[in-house]
Parts: sequence; C-alpha cells; structure tokens
Amino acid sequence: MGRAYEVRKASIQKTGAAKAKLYSNYAKEIYLAAKKGVPEIESNVLLKRIVDKAKKEQVPGDIIHRAIEKAKGAGGEDYETIVYEGFGPGASTLIIKTLTDNVNRTVGFVRAAFNKVHKSLGVTNSVSYNYDYLAIVSIKSEEEEKVFNALLEEGIELVDFENEDGELVITVSPSDHNKVKDCLEKIIPDVTYELDEEGMYPKDKVTLEGEDLETFQKLYKMLDEIEDVTEIYHNVELNDNN
Repeated sequence: MGRAYEVRKASIQKTGAAKAKLYSNYAKEIYLAAKKGVPEIESNVLLKRIVDKAKKEQVPGDIIHRAIEKAKGAGGEDYETIVYEGFGPGASTLIIKTLTDNVNRTVGFVRAAFNKVHKSLGVTNSVSYNYDYLAIVSIKSEEEEKVFNALLEEGIELVDFENEDGELVITVSPSDHNKVKDCLEKIIPDVTYELDEEGMYPKDKVTLEGEDLETFQKLYKMLDEIEDVTEIYHNVELNDNN
C-alpha cells in the first residue's frame, strides 16, 4: 500500500473520546464556525461542512441547533485552538490539539499528565518537524480518472491519490482541502465522504514494548480524558493488541 493508506491508518488512531466529549467538541466547533461567519447552515460553507461531519458521527440535532443559536447571541465564549508538543517514553512523541476558552487551565492539565509519567512538554516545533500536516479526503467512486483529471484541472497539487478497492483516497496540503471538496461536489453533487480530515501524521513510527508501552498508554489515556483535548497525534505503532 502507498503513503495515503499509511496516513489513513494513522488518522484512525486519533483520540477515542467518549460520546459526551465528542458532542462537546463538535458544539464548540459549530459555535465558532457560526460565530465567525453567517450563523445559517446554507449560507456558511464552513459551518455546513462541520455540521455534515457532526451528523455523520451521530451528534444529536439539538446539540447542533443549540450551538448555532448560541452563536447568534451577543458575546459568548472566545475559544481558540492551542497545540502542544511533547515527549513520551522511548522515542515516542505526541502532538495534542486543544480547543479552549481558558489557556491556563488547559496547559495546566496537559502538563500535569506529562508530569505524572515523568515526561515533558516541548517547545513549538520540537516535535512537529517530524510530522506532516496533511488533509485527507476519501470517497467511494468508480470515476477514478474523471476525479483525478478534475482535480488537476483545478490546479490542485496532489500529495497522493490512490484507489483502494473502489475508494478514492486523496491527500493534499490543508490549503487545498476545501478546493478538493468543492471540486468533488461539482462532479458528484451528493458525494458522501468516507474520510474528511486534516491532521499531523508522523514521517516515521516507533515501536514500544514493556514498561515504555504501558507508560505511553497511561499518558495517552490521561490526555484523552482532558475535556479541552480534541485530537492526539503520535508516532507509536499500535496494533489490535495494544
């Protein structure tokens, strides 16, 4: 399999949040998208796409509705995305993405998790230089050549393009993410996305065993339980037994 397949596998190894946390994260993202633009789904492309993803993950309609209605009011929370980089056991590294309205609270929780396993946070780019920031979109389609040519005609630079048993996996720079979706929606109006995300993916992976693996799993679990954490990326090779 090619690079896109490996990246896609990595993307599945992101935070396994409980439903309540998943709903909370989507509510924040929907609120922000609605607050920054027009708080109407059909008039705000970014909002529509986030809502579509939320619905696919079975986020209840009332949560979506409340987040949009909240954005229509004056004032409100001021959320921001903060990314932390850290060093785990062995040669493991982690990138932790958060969405927070209180940076001091969030960094305190994240630092405490690392301290509990005697590991440390790093400075900006101390870890991320070993990761690629990519956008991945996949759809089920038999129109491989048509889709490929349409993307090229739009001037989209493809990092990777693969057909995996009838599923087209398109990997691009995040700056081209929306252009890819615009293009796909032109040629396939009712397109359904099997995968649609941006993330940090390791250039190389490491294998942990014994105490190092246990420490990594403990650290991951503590980070995953922090409400403000939305994504955790890492370079550890995991299998079904980990």
